Amino acid sequence: MKILYLEDDINLSATIEEFLIDEGFEVICVYDGKEALEVLYCQNFDLLIFDVQVPHINGFELLKSLRESNNQTPTIFTTSLNSIDDLSRGYDIGADDYIKKPFLLKELLLRIKALLKREYKSLDDIVQIESNINYNLNTHKLIIDNQPHSINNKESELLKLLVKNRNSCVSFETIFETIWSYDEVHSEQSLRTYVKNLRKLLGKDKIKSIKKQGYMIE
Repeated sequence: MKILYLEDDINLSATIEEFLIDEGFEVICVYDGKEALEVLYCQNFDLLIFDVQVPHINGFELLKSLRESNNQTPTIFTTSLNSIDDLSRGYDIGADDYIKKPFLLKELLLRIKALLKREYKSLDDIVQIESNINYNLNTHKLIIDNQPHSINNKESELLKLLVKNRNSCVSFETIFETIWSYDEVHSEQSLRTYVKNLRKLLGKDKIKSIKKQGYMIE
């Protein structure tokens, strides 16, 4: 597991880095928010650990920027800020956990393991669509080149139905029965729009149209 650790206290950073490496993690340390952002532009991580009060771009603003750009990497804040407003702000921005300084190394490790376990517990539900495209049948998360992409609920249900029946034509009737509830009126135009949106992400030839029958993913 690869961790990006943002902490401007060099001694603390070195201590945490050594501890996590000894626990089997790969750790990249950065010392201000601007440096963190630059690293995140060119590398992917399994976990982010951000101190809040760091130079240039603080941890809150950094995570806010990442979430707005659709980077959903699990994130833990470490901070000496201890008011309920600070705690609330961290979670509202998109933090997954929040640990107050000073903390025990073992506590940090337990929180990391719990978060990663929660994040990856559904690995068995991940289907590889292409070498660079994965889809999680459980969470409906579409990952392309290690980046999550948002698709709406009906697009998710359609993709799930197609990948579960890979290399087989899924009939229009089955699609309408599956992704539209009984009290909704299905729409052929809407279905074509969902397919079009998925093709933009997966590649225009990935979802095949079977004339007068339905759709298929190979």
